Amino acid sequence: MTKHSHIHTEADLEAALAALGKAEPRFVALTAENGRPPLRRRQDGFTGLAAIIVAQQLSTASANAIWGRLAAAFDPFKPAAILRARPARLARLGLSAPKIRALKAIARAVTREQLALHALGDLAPEEAHAALTAVHGIGPWTADIYLLSCLGHADAWPAGDLALQEAARVAFGLRARPTAKEMQALAEPWRPWRAVAARILWTYYRTAAEAAKASAKRPARPKPSPKPRRR
Repeated sequence: MTKHSHIHTEADLEAALAALGKAEPRFVALTAENGRPPLRRRQDGFTGLAAIIVAQQLSTASANAIWGRLAAAFDPFKPAAILRARPARLARLGLSAPKIRALKAIARAVTREQLALHALGDLAPEEAHAALTAVHGIGPWTADIYLLSCLGHADAWPAGDLALQEAARVAFGLRARPTAKEMQALAEPWRPWRAVAARILWTYYRTAAEAAKASAKRPARPKPSPKPRRR
């Protein structure tokens, strides 16, 4: 079996940054300008995957509140408990109907051993991605984020992420925001460290957004009063 690189620790990230920098020097400049990207690790397994589903299309505050209620209601958070839970109860905790269906489908796949979450880390990113997206409710973005953040796969690449696309457009001076297909082609030379490239570009995007926000809040300088004319 081919061994695939993973990023579990800060030391792993440091080594990966160095390897990517040799392959693409532009990332060295982006890191120097915007700072070292964070590790971005999350819990793996069913809990980690469920947390990604819950947080989709929500603000951080709303996602955290709903997840807090779920974690308190189902402790420990296991697939069997979600399968037994009535949809009405899950809805009262804050989940939408599509998210309830997705969580139940994932719990069912894990329980029936149709989705072996523990084995995904040993697969190539494309194989692991295909195994995840074969389950109802797991889209391409969810699969990519799980591989990158929960499993630490060094070559995961969320090509459909809008922030990543916009960061690539600005950082590399592209005429338009690249599509997911174009992002795949763009990142091909960065294998097997595409997840590191994603971290750097997300950091660049966040830094640019914070700078724009700070600039918008900065009060405009008052115009000098006109000097009185001498008579």
